[in-house]
Amino acid sequence: METAEKQYTFKDFASDQEVRWCPGCDDYVILRAMQKALPELGVRKEDVVFISGIGCSSRFPYYMDTYGMHSIHGRAPAIASGVKLANPDLSVWVITGDGDAMAIGGNHFIHLLRRNLDINIVLFNNEIYGLTKGQFSPTSTVGQRTKSSPYGNIQPPFLPGELAIGAQARFFARVGGNTPKEMTEVFVEAAKFKGTSLVEVLQNCPIFNNGAFAKYTDKAVRADKQLFVEHGKPMIFGKERNKGLVLNGLKLEVVTIGENGITEEDLLVHDAQMQDPTLHQMLVRSEYPLVTGIIRGFPDITFEERAADKTEKVKRDSNFHKTDDLFFSGETYEVD
Repeated sequence: METAEKQYTFKDFASDQEVRWCPGCDDYVILRAMQKALPELGVRKEDVVFISGIGCSSRFPYYMDTYGMHSIHGRAPAIASGVKLANPDLSVWVITGDGDAMAIGGNHFIHLLRRNLDINIVLFNNEIYGLTKGQFSPTSTVGQRTKSSPYGNIQPPFLPGELAIGAQARFFARVGGNTPKEMTEVFVEAAKFKGTSLVEVLQNCPIFNNGAFAKYTDKAVRADKQLFVEHGKPMIFGKERNKGLVLNGLKLEVVTIGENGITEEDLLVHDAQMQDPTLHQMLVRSEYPLVTGIIRGFPDITFEERAADKTEKVKRDSNFHKTDDLFFSGETYEVD
């Protein structure tokens, strides 16, 4: 991947297309955060590709002044894999939603994570089908009333992070849809990560599922309800920065610094780079506090590296060095 000759600004990554999302949608925040993140990477615009599937989020490639493709429902990971394998020097991004990724695209989604290609996924999770006007999705909560569940949804939802880590994801992060600064920082780190990165954005849909994450993301409660983790730092949260997490047996427990002899030294220190995902899964499942930031970032060999190593070994050990060697090997005969 070549370094950009000029210093870009976010305006350089904004296309001339009219942005057509509903007023108040967090998609605007995600778009601007991405446009601010890419200049920090120093990558040429010509080396950036956005691949999307179907859904409101999938209009994203039109609004970025880069290469891109608006593909078909659920198949963005497969197309992005082909793009990356054909040209490993490209910075490839998959833009998807909770329905696109985990319903019709579920199989492609988990296998991209398992294979660990050097691709970045941004998952817009609004717990609803927005483009098709408000049906329940794989992340909709039990009891949620939608166009397709008028008496309440009876299907337990996926937790994207839990599903991802179960599929051997090496990098998983989660951010609120109304936190552009943190979102930009996470996008930058996701792009720098060598392997498949997944960023879940808790994205509000003001039309069909307004306030889905308000109990965590509203500015009035965010500091007390969210824990933004950073690698190597204690797990502290709260407006007064006096709450934290400790491990009590096999469960996470919220404690208050200064009570019962608890000090900052007693708190868990976040280690995103652990190979064992047990604690990362616990953080993903935590409801109080809701854990955001880079929860997992375990460095591992990528699919491309494995493929290159295997190809080199096969070529080195092969008796065939050109096509004729293969054609004229073993028993041959001529037809008159």
